[in-house]
Amino acid sequence: MSPLGAPMRSILLVLAIIQLSCAATPSVESAPAQRLPRVLLQTDAGDIEVEIDSVRAPISATNFLKYVDGKAYDGGRFHRAVTMANQPNDSVKIQVVQAGTNPMATMARLPAIPLERTSTTGLLHKDGTLSMARGGPDSATSDFFICIGDQPSLDFAGHRNLDGQGFAAFGRVLTGMDVVRKIQASPVQAQRLMPPVRIITAKRI
Repeated sequence: MSPLGAPMRSILLVLAIIQLSCAATPSVESAPAQRLPRVLLQTDAGDIEVEIDSVRAPISATNFLKYVDGKAYDGGRFHRAVTMANQPNDSVKIQVVQAGTNPMATMARLPAIPLERTSTTGLLHKDGTLSMARGGPDSATSDFFICIGDQPSLDFAGHRNLDGQGFAAFGRVLTGMDVVRKIQASPVQAQRLMPPVRIITAKRI
């Protein structure tokens, strides 16, 4: 039998190297998607389960979760409901409900946080979005609100606030938008819920 020619020996050598390389390299599976933190808000009107985007809005998310973990929202309340009918002096109208901590909470109020603009995070104010309430930029502390319907005027460059900086969206409602709408439909005096809707507890799940 004649010996293998040089080209054939080269081909066989390459195939052998490929085979050894494949055998030595373990199969790599794609990493599972990171599960974002979830919080259950138990209120007198029902339960609201929310997802907190700690990846795209880490400052606002961390701030909110510190208040949750510190039990500051336990005994807090939804105290404001904004509807199309109760903002007569606003040319740009929105629909939200706003909540805050228990004024008697033992946890000390944290410093105000920098504004995470929607132009940076990519989190827009859609139906069910959680966002930080604020006065001026970089002034948000513990109050947050939930959007009812899409609210683009609350995004960066929106015109709800004259500064055009928008608000910091940081999460979304997973279940319980019926409860959010029920809260919005509760009796109000101007925009103040009368009485407020109590947050029995807010806890991670």
